[in-house]
Amino acid sequence: MNTPATISVLVNGEACELPVGTDLAQLVGRLAARGVCADSLATAVNGEFVARGLRTGHTLLDGDRVQCFQPIVGG
Repeated sequence: MNTPATISVLVNGEACELPVGTDLAQLVGRLAARGVCADSLATAVNGEFVARGLRTGHTLLDGDRVQCFQPIVGG
């Protein structure tokens, strides 16, 4: 049986094909290559916040829903 070489995830509501084994840090790196400021992004996978330090090793799975957003701060 052949294993698929890619997975499909939703990134901010848009379908995205990624190689199997891609972790959240790699996805954020791809977004940075498109001009998104990765240092200022917060991330969540399937509605659960993922801290910046935990992105490496957080392997994405087929069907995951990823949100990347700039947190709102202030007082």
